[in-house]
Amino acid sequence: MAALTLQTLVPGGSASTLVAAAGGGDTCPAGDGIFLEVLNSDASSKTVTLVTPGTTVEGLAISDRQVTIPAGERWKIPVGRVYAGADGQCSITYSAVTSVTVGVFKAS
Repeated sequence: MAALTLQTLVPGGSASTLVAAAGGGDTCPAGDGIFLEVLNSDASSKTVTLVTPGTTVEGLAISDRQVTIPAGERWKIPVGRVYAGADGQCSITYSAVTSVTVGVFKAS
């Protein structure tokens, strides 16, 4: 797994960088206002999974968040605290990584 670096977007505008999604998955910080940007430049859809480290909240079952990114589209996925493991990081997996780039962002 590769650790994605949190990029802070400033009010005056910011250059942002996407990197290749790692075949074994990635990790990123989780918390309020943080989002994962996924660009799927492939000809087929890809599924991105945010792993929920717990299994229940207040007795209710919770599951991992799966988001299907259509071919040729760029999506933003909120990465809230519910996805934070003990180290504050969210684990991310991909159905495939061909032509998929990602970045993690938060507005200042």
